[in-house]
Amino acid sequence: MTDTTPAVDLETAEAEVDLPDIGDRERYDALMRTMRNRVTVRKFQADYTVPDEHFELILEAARHAPSGANAQPWQYVVVRDPSVKRQIADYFVAEQRFRAKAKMKFPTPDYRGLATAPGFVVVCSDMRWTKAFPVLGDDSELDRMYHENAERILLQSVAASTMSAHLAAAALGYNVWWVTAIGQEAAQKAMRPLLGIPDEISVLDIFLFGPPAAKPYKRWRRPIEAILHWDQYNPDYFMSDEELDDWIRNRRHRVMYKDASKVD
Repeated sequence: MTDTTPAVDLETAEAEVDLPDIGDRERYDALMRTMRNRVTVRKFQADYTVPDEHFELILEAARHAPSGANAQPWQYVVVRDPSVKRQIADYFVAEQRFRAKAKMKFPTPDYRGLATAPGFVVVCSDMRWTKAFPVLGDDSELDRMYHENAERILLQSVAASTMSAHLAAAALGYNVWWVTAIGQEAAQKAMRPLLGIPDEISVLDIFLFGPPAAKPYKRWRRPIEAILHWDQYNPDYFMSDEELDDWIRNRRHRVMYKDASKVD
């Protein structure tokens, strides 16, 4: 296996740590501007071409994410062929129709925008990397428990890398879309042959980015007091089964896709 170096000229030496003075807000404020403006859209300008350099810059950010055991268990497949994008989009549109027929009552997004997304990156991982994390390897009940946790470590690692890519894309001025509905084996079988992905490799996400086709808008966010707990969990923010079911039934559809300014 050959290790390759990105074509982008990266000036920062990887062996050095360059953090600001503790409490210095300059970089934090710049990062927060990027994070607040990392906005999801589901339809992009179809005639825009992403420069190869931008793919490399974005995936360079992904490369520096933290991972369990520093295993870095991620692989990224950049898709530029319009016919392949269309075939992947067709799978998701079919999934969208299936959910409607199955009366899943989930406000599924319109997946047709995948076909014309300028930036199209398939996120993959080899689940065998779970063996790099704490496991016993004897197929005991305790070993199966550790393997379950190892899968969480792997997925968290790949998610951290993918989020880094999203932030890098936003920092370059792009809107993004994180497509996660691909855990089903049918999705794996549909996409692996299109991209030459070995059977041992799992497709975990699709990361899309580009200029938006229409003006984007911010989604609703919980206020910080609803998520921040000091020293102990604040029971005021614990939801009973009934409260959670009520939120899903009556609130979820209002906050998933609506403009934050229009959420009542």
